[in-house]
Amino acid sequence: MVKIDVENGYYLFKLDDLLTTTKTSKNKLMRDTNTDFKVLQRIIRGELTKIDISVFARLCDYFDCNLDNIVEYIPNDEH
Repeated sequence: MVKIDVENGYYLFKLDDLLTTTKTSKNKLMRDTNTDFKVLQRIIRGELTKIDISVFARLCDYFDCNLDNIVEYIPNDEH
């Protein structure tokens, strides 16, 4: 899990944990979802510059999960 701090909270990128839990390789995921390896690596590392909702839709369909199982935003408690 990778934590990326932002102004009002942080994001948790959980794809690597999901791959481990489901015993799925990055290469298998790449082939099965027709997703570029570099895109998967950026999601795993939390190095996104933009979000492609079609990629997240394919990942959610593949793992039969919700978006927050892949990436989750946690706001600061200081609102």
